[in-house]
Amino acid sequence: MTITTGKTGHLTIGGVDAVALAHKYQTPLVVYDVASIKEQIKRFKQVFEEQGVAYEVSYASKAFCALAIYQVIAELDCHTDVVSGGELATALKAGFPAEKISFHGNNKSMAELEFAVKAGVGAIIVDNFYEIELLKQVLQEQKATAKVILRVTPGISAHTHEYDQTGQVDSKFGFDLASGQADQALEELLKLEQIEVLGLHAHIGSQIFEVGGFELVGQKLMEVAHAWTQKYGYVAKVINVGGGFGIKYTAEDTPLAPEKFVEQIVKVIKQKANEFQMEVPEIWIEPGRSIVGPAGYSLYTVGSRKDLPDHLSYLAVDGGMGDNIRPALYQAKYTAVLANDPLKTATTTVRLAGKYCESGDILVAKAALPETKPGDIVALLATGAYGYAMASNYNRNPRPAVVFVEDGKDKLVIKRETYADLLALDLPYK
Repeated sequence: MTITTGKTGHLTIGGVDAVALAHKYQTPLVVYDVASIKEQIKRFKQVFEEQGVAYEVSYASKAFCALAIYQVIAELDCHTDVVSGGELATALKAGFPAEKISFHGNNKSMAELEFAVKAGVGAIIVDNFYEIELLKQVLQEQKATAKVILRVTPGISAHTHEYDQTGQVDSKFGFDLASGQADQALEELLKLEQIEVLGLHAHIGSQIFEVGGFELVGQKLMEVAHAWTQKYGYVAKVINVGGGFGIKYTAEDTPLAPEKFVEQIVKVIKQKANEFQMEVPEIWIEPGRSIVGPAGYSLYTVGSRKDLPDHLSYLAVDGGMGDNIRPALYQAKYTAVLANDPLKTATTTVRLAGKYCESGDILVAKAALPETKPGDIVALLATGAYGYAMASNYNRNPRPAVVFVEDGKDKLVIKRETYADLLALDLPYK
């Protein structure tokens, strides 16, 4: 992870002084380097262009959803996927083209499907038989048509945290291939005149460092597509291999560059197309973390400190599990630096603790930092994915503000919540 500093020696993000940002917008504060987001998308697109295949880079909204991020990716002619009516509403309000949106989810409600069909989303990722029945009803009521992609579970387990695995047989997502569920789902969908089946989708997990799983899922989806052509005369136009490309959070992490995963995926799909004498289908990927994760920074102000003989000290900051639940939820690790002087040699190791009323509210279990004092600004690196997206109002703390920076300029894109915001939906009992 590259750390840049300015004339003051402070950490800079997108050419802007991080300490100045903390003072201007207060902390905790989430900051995104927009140039980093754009650069990663361009690298993904370049791989496809060099390979000469049709494709979609579909940003996975669940990593971070806001009007501003949709407007950034729309500039680069990206696709996006949403997993709820709320994400869909946000994308549409941002002016994102409906035809470039796909709608995921293992338990979409009737209302969400009605919303998606009425909006004219480009694809609905069908996940189960119940959803097929709901979609049939919606299309009949609206006298509409829809394009769908069939999500399957390929029986491939990613080498990642248990909570991040989604491609194994025992998954809550998708139609199982081994038992014949996927074949049955295709048969049902092909009978429906109001539905066009675009192709297949699989997602094997998140924060994956090894390319082998992606090669296997590419092969498996092509094998299924070929079998369906042989059995049903059906030709898949789209093969969607999902996302999950790992990023670097700490010095211990050694991931491939995200675009290298894509390079191998395309090669495997091309090889299979040649083997089966098929046209190469349109290849979709769904990166989220790898686009916004490295671009995000969380800024905190140092407060109290607790020193104990023969134990690590606790250094407390003004945020924690309310703005980043990942360390408490599945032991995610981050790198912390002193934003006031990020290149200063670390002289102490502390537990970087949050302010929430939980013993498990530890942002970094072993943070190597220089000596700090109250009022200093600490930055956590690579927090752009699933931090703000999973933020809560636990302990009735307001969620932080979000700022985008680019070319040395900063722009507030999500306002900090106020106590009035917290109380806005409460109603008195008496």
